[in-house]
Amino acid sequence: MGAEPVDMRVSLGPLQLKNPVVAASGTYGYGEEYAELVDPSLLGGIVVKGLSLKPREGNPPPRIVETPCGMLNAIGLANCGLDRFLAEKVPLLDNLDTAVIVNIYGHSTAEYGDLAEALRGVDAVDALEVNISCPNVECGGLAFGTDPLAAARVTESVVRHADKPVIVKLSPNVTDIRVIARAVEAAGADALSLINTLTGMAVDVASRRPLLGNVSGGLSGPAIKPVALYMLYQTVRAVHIPVMGMGGIMGARDALEFLITGATALQVGTAHFVDPRASIEIVAGIELYCRDHGIRRVADLSGTLVV
Repeated sequence: MGAEPVDMRVSLGPLQLKNPVVAASGTYGYGEEYAELVDPSLLGGIVVKGLSLKPREGNPPPRIVETPCGMLNAIGLANCGLDRFLAEKVPLLDNLDTAVIVNIYGHSTAEYGDLAEALRGVDAVDALEVNISCPNVECGGLAFGTDPLAAARVTESVVRHADKPVIVKLSPNVTDIRVIARAVEAAGADALSLINTLTGMAVDVASRRPLLGNVSGGLSGPAIKPVALYMLYQTVRAVHIPVMGMGGIMGARDALEFLITGATALQVGTAHFVDPRASIEIVAGIELYCRDHGIRRVADLSGTLVV
């Protein structure tokens, strides 16, 4: 007889996931881009590319720079806009056998609410991730994510208009992430996701010019994992809603650190640029760990950190 199967299901507030591993926004397209390499149905979910009301061209190139221990990006939330998303992407997403979370971005509180309203009744969408933490846009994004009052207003607007679970994505580029976390929890968020990228830059010493067309960008990858873990540690002790952890998760061992620290689920991003199958292998690695340690439900692993 084989070993007992591990129950990999987790509950992120009202959102049910078949396992705790979710592909992060901006690193997995709309699922179709990886379809020849990876079966998205093996994941707990995918977060599609950030969506705005109107199409965005994004920032001037170069938009991505590799650093010795991570990746800088300044995509600038380039996307096809709401109308094309509904007409072209939703039919594709409707065929995916996994949770679909739409990352939404606005220039104003009202725009966030308008996006939530426009996605009401769209069956292919299972939850909204509210991006108040992108460091690569001139207005909106991080401007909301660094002010607790503004973060709460955006959250309230989305919750008021949405008919799906609302996850708010927080920035590490703040003095105390717990202040923002408590503000959006009080405003009605069902869950949090953290962290977004850390602001950084790189310089070409030959030309003496910034390597990114936007000058600065968001740093992701292994360099930010210790920061992400600490902010997760702080946040899960400050709120009562579930948290998705992310930031430098490159393999199953990293993912386990996030779960043990208190994440209910986790997102994998930069690792996809190294290995498109990274998320699938992380799911398998978590399951193997649970089996080896006699853990029947992966949910029981969350928050078992001994301090």
